[in-house]
Amino acid sequence: MSATALDPSLVTRAAEIGGGVLEEVQRVYIGPAETVQILFATLLARGHALLEGVPGVAKTTLVKTFARVMGCTFKRVQFTPDLLPSDITGTYVLNLRDNTFVLRRGPIFSQVVLGDEINRAPAKTQSALLEAMAEGQVTIEAETHRLEAPFMVLATQNPVEQEGVYLLPEAQLDRFMVRVSLGYPSADQESQMLMDHAESDRVLDLESVADVADVLEAQAAAGAVHGSEALRRYVVSILDATRADPRVDLGASPRAGLMLFRAAKALAALDGRDHALPDDVQKMSAAVLSHRLLLSPGTGSDERDAVVRDALERVPAL
Repeated sequence: MSATALDPSLVTRAAEIGGGVLEEVQRVYIGPAETVQILFATLLARGHALLEGVPGVAKTTLVKTFARVMGCTFKRVQFTPDLLPSDITGTYVLNLRDNTFVLRRGPIFSQVVLGDEINRAPAKTQSALLEAMAEGQVTIEAETHRLEAPFMVLATQNPVEQEGVYLLPEAQLDRFMVRVSLGYPSADQESQMLMDHAESDRVLDLESVADVADVLEAQAAAGAVHGSEALRRYVVSILDATRADPRVDLGASPRAGLMLFRAAKALAALDGRDHALPDDVQKMSAAVLSHRLLLSPGTGSDERDAVVRDALERVPAL
């Protein structure tokens, strides 16, 4: 579908779904609305998300809620040091009735997959997600299986733990379209959480506001949103600014620019627009770019967001 052929009703419907998802998720998740908006924009852009935060800030609850309100199939994988790749992808087992091998599918064969504490598993197991995230397929015993669309991996990790964890390699980090940091709620939000969640799991009380067909339609609309030549050059200029920053050894890659452009178009669709604006790029820049920057020795990891902010300040908007 070309940008000129985009039916305005499609972006209107995408915006309606996004508003419904936001409202329903916030019945359970006590936190910034921007976080939910970024996750839904990532889904519409066919990306994956990495959620960072200390234990107990509702990372798992957010993902479970997100999957439920969209009517998508959901599986959770608890990453541990002894987790094997086949525990994620599945394996062939012998059927004794007819002496044939049948595929026992792993949790990766779901539309929304939660990789909980992904940095607790070694690189070999982490890499089991790479093909699925990049290609939408998995290979088991030399046989390739397509994954059902929509497909999204949401992984969580505790960024402050240093013992008993395996840092995600750069290639794996780059597969995540966005990285979202979840901090502590405000005092009012925490008080509200204690009142709402003291007695029951409220995720079970949620209603789906969309189904798989709605999500696929919204993804198609986001992909067809118009991004002008000027906007593309604006994205490229931001990438160049990160590469020129003295605090950075390796700036944002061309793939990062592609991810940022797609994310900006998805955000425009959620706003009911058939064209993306510099504001969309700016709102998604930190989430898309910061985790892809390789900082110079001696530069603190908390400088990543500052590098992106400074790049946005140096590059004039359209």
